Amino acid sequence: MLVHGNLAESLRDLLVTWIRRYPLAPLEQEMVLVQSNGNAQWLKLALAEDPEAGGCGIAAGLEFSLPSRFLWQAYRAVLGREAVPEVSPFDKPRLVWRLMRLLPEVMGEPLYAPLRRFLADDGDMRKRFQLAERLADLFDQYQVYRADWLAAWAEGEDVLVDARGGRRPLAEDQRWQAALWRALLADVAGTSGLAHAGRAAVHAAFLEKAGRWQGERPAGLPRRILVFGISSLPRQSLEVLAGLARWSQVLMCVHNPCEHYWADIVTDKDLLRAGVSRQRRREGVPQVLSEDQLHLHAHPLLAAWGKQGRDFIALLDEQDSAEARQDYAAYFRELGERIDLFEPRPGATLLQQLQDDIRDLRPLAETRRIWDPVDPRRDGSIRFHVAHGPQREVEILHDQLLAAFDADPGLRPRDVIVMVPDINAYAPHIQAVFGLLDPQDARYIPFSLADQGRRQFDPLVHAVELLVGLPQSRVAVSDLLDLLEVPALRRRFGIADGDLPLLHRWIRGAGIRWGLHDEQRASLGLPRTGEAAAQNSWLFGLRRMLLGYAAGFEANAWQGIEPYAEVGGLEAAALGPLLRLVDKLDETWRALRTPAGVDTWCTRLRALLADFFAAEEGG
Repeated sequence: MLVHGNLAESLRDLLVTWIRRYPLAPLEQEMVLVQSNGNAQWLKLALAEDPEAGGCGIAAGLEFSLPSRFLWQAYRAVLGREAVPEVSPFDKPRLVWRLMRLLPEVMGEPLYAPLRRFLADDGDMRKRFQLAERLADLFDQYQVYRADWLAAWAEGEDVLVDARGGRRPLAEDQRWQAALWRALLADVAGTSGLAHAGRAAVHAAFLEKAGRWQGERPAGLPRRILVFGISSLPRQSLEVLAGLARWSQVLMCVHNPCEHYWADIVTDKDLLRAGVSRQRRREGVPQVLSEDQLHLHAHPLLAAWGKQGRDFIALLDEQDSAEARQDYAAYFRELGERIDLFEPRPGATLLQQLQDDIRDLRPLAETRRIWDPVDPRRDGSIRFHVAHGPQREVEILHDQLLAAFDADPGLRPRDVIVMVPDINAYAPHIQAVFGLLDPQDARYIPFSLADQGRRQFDPLVHAVELLVGLPQSRVAVSDLLDLLEVPALRRRFGIADGDLPLLHRWIRGAGIRWGLHDEQRASLGLPRTGEAAAQNSWLFGLRRMLLGYAAGFEANAWQGIEPYAEVGGLEAAALGPLLRLVDKLDETWRALRTPAGVDTWCTRLRALLADFFAAEEGG
């Protein structure tokens, strides 16, 4: 079942109503495919609303998944767990390390001359790792979007296949891609099952077996699959969902900004002009639309930004049919809903006018004719702010949200979603601005961050990453202070929470800035000073603390060491754990500098975890 709509809120409400009206059995899980954790959170909030407000009263029994993860599990359910492993050997993380091993083996062939130039002067193998990451990502995308290329390459044809099935030879300086793919296939040839042939082969086998399946629903497949908030899916994914519809109810809510057929208002329209499409052409739009007529029949923003959505909707049209819509239309009528939820906007604000123009595919001339002018000084529905950096951007956002909440008492923080291009880059600034105020402060806005990697919000993971990177680290004061923020590390070295301000003061007062000692600084390519305790290094500062504790306030410099006399009395007990921590950092730095095999690295990492972290009692 496929539902189009121009408002995400309408699609969300339909999904909630569907779940409430047609519930699954008790303890049965709803499978919901979403594009991001933010979408999942938004749906959970809507489901948890009181029934009087349109919700279900509770959000439970829900399993949210990204499409790629779920579809691989569907392959395993239909083809069998013996035929399809839990993790594909062509998954990107595994592919990186496979390429790391394979690249040196194939570099001698003339085809790889472009790569050899890049890998020149790569003593520490950093270039090789970067190249392996890029190539793994490239082949991962090919498996999803260009499986036809990979199939041709596997057959020994160095060609590119276009949308019409035509073939043209690969450029001479690109033939290494086909050769490298064949090398990867040969490398995993011993793998049992279908996975050795790549994701495309697994997909083809799935479609073939699903097409001739006669029995009950395969074990492991959910009874219902809900797809929400996904702006684009490749053809493979849509074919899998269509195949699963034999056994599972599939409801797909598609955010489509325009209710008319709009595939031919953007470039490459001849490749996607469909014989049958779900949407009708807008009245007055000709069948063949030349580029010099676009401004007369189309909205410029949709033409400029709509290519990905256009392609996605064209793929959906291939899986859609009027007969199928008639079969499930009765269910929607029972709910008092329509299959397509396109709703006009009133046009009271500039944003509403823009949304309705895109919905109705209005060209600019018609827009100017039907809408009354909007005073930009009074209408705040669309605002552009210019800021000098991310911190200032977030500060402006906070001020604007406070103003919006003040102007509209019905607006709640849960109703607001903020989108940023890179959440990991903005997360510290968001914490610094939104997390600065006490929850009791009237200016406090509740917030949460979604779609972050674990390393961004788990200090333990960040600490492990910092320790593993010691050979390349400056070991700055900020690095060690970050380590001290990890409770498991403080437990290991016996550092009390109350000692942290004291240690911060001693570290600053002793003049410590960066570097364990002169040898460690020299390993970063800096000249040696001739003194083990290089100026402002950790060894330099710790010697000052120890001499200050031993000699007291009245002592003078001894052997070139100026005592730091603030360490004394009962507080001096806090210095011991700090010394042990820095000694262990030095020991680990020396161990990790030495190249080693995989087994040795596994031993080192296990030792690192044991040396630096202590589990909480009872944990």
